[in-house]
Amino acid sequence: MATKIGILGSGMVGEALEQGFKKYDFQVQRGSRGQFAEIAAWADVIVLAVKGLVAEAALTLAERENLAEKIVIDATNPIDESQPQDGVLRFFTTLDRSLMEELQEKFPQTKFVKAFNSVGSAHMVDPSFDGIKPTMFICGNDSHAKNQVSSILEQFGWETEDMGTAKAARAIEPLCMLWCIPGFRDNQWNHAFKLLKKK
Repeated sequence: MATKIGILGSGMVGEALEQGFKKYDFQVQRGSRGQFAEIAAWADVIVLAVKGLVAEAALTLAERENLAEKIVIDATNPIDESQPQDGVLRFFTTLDRSLMEELQEKFPQTKFVKAFNSVGSAHMVDPSFDGIKPTMFICGNDSHAKNQVSSILEQFGWETEDMGTAKAARAIEPLCMLWCIPGFRDNQWNHAFKLLKKK
């Protein structure tokens, strides 16, 4: 298991994940734009925790050679800058094209895994829902990378469901919209998704 985690992003998501990785004894560095290349070069696994609008720019600042053959946990969502409509966020992507697919195409040597995009930062580490373990949906093109991310998620208290290749991000990214509706509509942010299976 990789121990050096580099977090790109200085917001609430990056801060919550930094504290989580430290709690579980990972080495962590987190920073903003001026430090992205240094952090990416140092890290074994990189967490992309910036606004979706600047995700590609953040990776460009991190520098392609620092990202080659490394896992990037993509926690971003393609949210545009317009106001939600009836509590529903607006995306700058379509249902036929996810942000993660675009990033994977532009950085083909990097192993992207979608995770942490469908829940608020307060519940990303050690989520507590009356003893029920919530589900984190992930996807990506590299099986080994997804296994490593699944191990991290399990440490953080999640059940993981692998939805397949990067194309599955077309379905996973819009979970952010669904998760946010009760928050924008009723100021309720204490929830997570759970996949139920019949035996």
